[in-house]
Amino acid sequence: MSANVVQIDTALVRALVSEQFPQWANEPVNPVPRSGWDNRTFRLGTDLLVRMPSAAEYAAQVHREQPSLTYLGPRLPLETPTPVAMGRPGHGYPWPWSVYRWIPGETAADTPPPEIDQFATDLADFLNALRSVGGDTGPPPGPENFYRGAGLAVYDKQFRKSQTRLHGQINTTTALQIWDAALATEWMGDPVWVHGDIALGNLLFRAGRLAAVIDFGQVCVGDPACDYAIAWTYFRGHERETFRKRLAVDGETWQRGSAWALWKASIIVAGLTETNAIEAMSARQTIKEVLADAAR
Repeated sequence: MSANVVQIDTALVRALVSEQFPQWANEPVNPVPRSGWDNRTFRLGTDLLVRMPSAAEYAAQVHREQPSLTYLGPRLPLETPTPVAMGRPGHGYPWPWSVYRWIPGETAADTPPPEIDQFATDLADFLNALRSVGGDTGPPPGPENFYRGAGLAVYDKQFRKSQTRLHGQINTTTALQIWDAALATEWMGDPVWVHGDIALGNLLFRAGRLAAVIDFGQVCVGDPACDYAIAWTYFRGHERETFRKRLAVDGETWQRGSAWALWKASIIVAGLTETNAIEAMSARQTIKEVLADAAR
């Protein structure tokens, strides 16, 4: 997390909206509970939301996310955020920000899916559709999306550091074997669209079914493997198999997906990134899932 953090509250959002978009100046502004780490989210009236990057390293995602969503939205089977406007710096806030249409629903993090196999199927269908959209004009992986969609090598040094710290806590020999095997593979197809952060908090449900996918700040075109990490971070046993069978995925890409899950969980447990007790407990379970899969 950058030290360059700005206090973002309803007063700031009201001031920015009133100055830059006077047509919404009288609309109420209310923070959204659990609005995320990279961005702060506020309801603007009943039909809109304001999405504010919380630190400098997230600000460039605005220019990545908005045009990508304009292109992708009509081509996908589930709802995605619809860009309405892009705000500019002001009132001490130094970065661009976004106004989107509000999408009703409950996140999978707040309301667990009632039918996990159906969720696995619906999510796989969405990711298949995302991959099928032509990626000729999409943004490549880079520092502004933390290299999602790029090769695993970008995090090789960090992963090995995590395993040094985790020695004696997990089977680091097997973890390194999994990592090295995945590192030896690469995406051989044309670049495809990648969401970059398929996590429960970015998946909205209505009436018990997956209805929308949000938070495309890490979107790019590249290797889709990172989008499959949820197979180990959330799905278990036959649920993971349901997800895999439904996906249009080859064995090496699946292998890299497990390595992405292992990398993220390892740096959390090793204390190389900010976290909390619940996230750390979940990360430990993810490591167990990846290592158990490798033993089968």
